[in-house]
Amino acid sequence: MKLRKVTAASATVFALALTATACGGGDGDNESSGGGKDKITIGIKFDQPGLGQKTPQGYAGFDVDVATYVAKKLGYEENQIEWKEAKSGDRETMLQRGDVDFIAATYSITPEREEKVDFAGPYLLAHQDVLLRADDDKIKSPEDLNSAKLCSVTGSTSAQNVKDKLAPKAQLQPYPTYSACLPGLQNGAVDALTTDDSILAGYASQPQFKGKFKLGGFKMTNENYGIGVKKGSDLKDKINKALEDMVSDKSWDKAVKDNFGPANYQNEPAPKIGDIKS
Repeated sequence: MKLRKVTAASATVFALALTATACGGGDGDNESSGGGKDKITIGIKFDQPGLGQKTPQGYAGFDVDVATYVAKKLGYEENQIEWKEAKSGDRETMLQRGDVDFIAATYSITPEREEKVDFAGPYLLAHQDVLLRADDDKIKSPEDLNSAKLCSVTGSTSAQNVKDKLAPKAQLQPYPTYSACLPGLQNGAVDALTTDDSILAGYASQPQFKGKFKLGGFKMTNENYGIGVKKGSDLKDKINKALEDMVSDKSWDKAVKDNFGPANYQNEPAPKIGDIKS
């Protein structure tokens, strides 16, 4: 791995930096922003195309781009980042134990989670939506999902929420993962797949599915993605500043286009720090 190759060099640079600081010659940037460490550990998803995905070429996705930008603003180059998989059910524990410095993993800010960890951001406002076949002209609103076959992913409440609140006659079809739903949607075994629009756009942007799916644009919920840090961490304010910089220099717009563009994702403008949409 690339990270292993640079460990020795990073250690040398770190040692020199300490020496310079002891002599009064350092400017303090690494100490204040990078915490004096030679690497930063970041939690992301490994299995969400367009957001956080581990590939043979490395790590890719919108969350990865955001996290990489933030890390650089904190004083770390890409080869100083250690990526760790942050599964949904493990995120709070990983932060509380100190397994990671921060987490950017489609991590919606909720009051329940804020009792356990702190959040910088939000950096993306997503919505629950549906993914449809590109030639579908029947499903134009959530109510049209009545009698439709809706992919229900094990462990997710998205499809059940639609059935309970919007389309009581929807027929839930169980699948193990979102990835497994896509061939079913393509061949007509199911009529729609529902979860966050950003996640759906990521799947639809994969080369093998380009032009085959479309988003409904229903905006059924608000999902405020934040960057999770340990409760009381001073990283929160530094990350917020980095996110503001990412928006102002247009890097945020580029990351959206690079990762969601093929799906024609109609994203919301970059949210203001601390502006949580209920």
